[in-house]
Amino acid sequence: MSGNGSQNGQTPVLRTFQRRNMEQIPGFDKLTPERRRIVDVVSRVLPFKTNNYVCEQIIDWSNIPDDSIFQLTFPQEEMLAPEHFAEIAALVDANTPPKQIDEAARRIQRSLNPHPSGQVEMNVPRIDGEALPGMQHKYHETVLFFPSQGQTCHAYCTYCFRWPQFVQLDDLKFATKEGEKLVQYVREHPEVTDILFTGGDPMIMRTAVLRRYIDPLLAPEFERLTIRIGTKAVAYWPHRFVDDKDAADTLRLFEDITAAGRHLAIMGHYSHPNELKTEIAQKAVRNILGTGAVIRCQAPLIRHVNDDSDVWSEMMRLQVNLGCVPYYMFVERDTGAKRYFELPLADALEIFNGAYRQVSGLGRTMRGPIMSATPGKVHVTDITEVNGEKVFALRLVQGRNPEWTNRLFFAAYDPSAVWWEDLRPASFDDGFFFSDELNEMHLAAARNAADVVTRAPVTLSAKTRKNLVTVS
Repeated sequence: MSGNGSQNGQTPVLRTFQRRNMEQIPGFDKLTPERRRIVDVVSRVLPFKTNNYVCEQIIDWSNIPDDSIFQLTFPQEEMLAPEHFAEIAALVDANTPPKQIDEAARRIQRSLNPHPSGQVEMNVPRIDGEALPGMQHKYHETVLFFPSQGQTCHAYCTYCFRWPQFVQLDDLKFATKEGEKLVQYVREHPEVTDILFTGGDPMIMRTAVLRRYIDPLLAPEFERLTIRIGTKAVAYWPHRFVDDKDAADTLRLFEDITAAGRHLAIMGHYSHPNELKTEIAQKAVRNILGTGAVIRCQAPLIRHVNDDSDVWSEMMRLQVNLGCVPYYMFVERDTGAKRYFELPLADALEIFNGAYRQVSGLGRTMRGPIMSATPGKVHVTDITEVNGEKVFALRLVQGRNPEWTNRLFFAAYDPSAVWWEDLRPASFDDGFFFSDELNEMHLAAARNAADVVTRAPVTLSAKTRKNLVTVS
């Protein structure tokens, strides 16, 4: 290991800020009274958390509110529907008791599609009929694991599709402390080759805790496994890998994983090139790569933050220069503050293509725009014409059924479509090739939930009914 000593002989101290102590935020004096009110109101509904590194090193306080990192981490009024903002603002202005404000906020939260794309209904695996709420198994090869100690972050992204992990709705959280269930499940499912530790952010945990989950997977019987760790710490608290009090132990764990013959992929969530430009962020990258791990970079395309081809091309070039692998450009999911961040799919494709043309082949490992939707990872590859009809050309990078993977299909062109559910099959097709099978999966998930959980007759929720593939 190299380069993991303290800077100036001092161990950095993480200081986090939320609504309750936002007056202590470095740069708070740059916020107008109205903007402070917006943070106060919106953070009653959507999670808000930032830290001293983000505020002191990557936010440009001379460019508020337009600075991309400010937009990425601070609540904005338009993140809520006008009627929802007005409702909460009126309660706050009237000094309403906190319990009453919380009740209104919970009602609004539940209206924001907190778990999109079948995460609860279709992705939660079972052992002997018992649901494993801290795991997801959507794709044949990959299991997601949500360690309960990792269900927060060093700072919160305002776009985050996992925002329910951070609000006081325990029934909406994925989390578990049962690492032995993960080992049992992987042992019983030999098709699983990849374990993704996710959250929240697993790197919020102390290394000793993370090691307890990972070490059993390094046993010889699991030599088939690749270990992935999804993290925003590389951007929001890079000290975690450099001079944080736990940095040396973290890098040693990474070395132990690779020494055991496992591929370790750090799934680095970088949303903007400014997150890669600080000295400490670049040092973190070098330290991680020095352990034998690989950093694969991904982020959603986010209006107000990175909806520009030049921003993406700069970020991709930086990633390659630092030794990272550009991986995915995602489409903002249909949950939470999506109304503020989403872009039409046609615009997303134009931005991706504009960036792709500006980088060398080493940067063209990035794929996008990708919708992580109910049927799988839907790649918008082109806008073209087939049989005289303008269409989106789509491909499943991953499918719920592995047989769907890499299949090309077409949707009618819609310049206003922002998400999978806005799309309809092209007129020359009877439906998407997987429509019938996906509908059966929805029904089977509903039957399974009724049989295992409630023993009640099968009924479909409004959300599930909406997710059924329709043919027009």
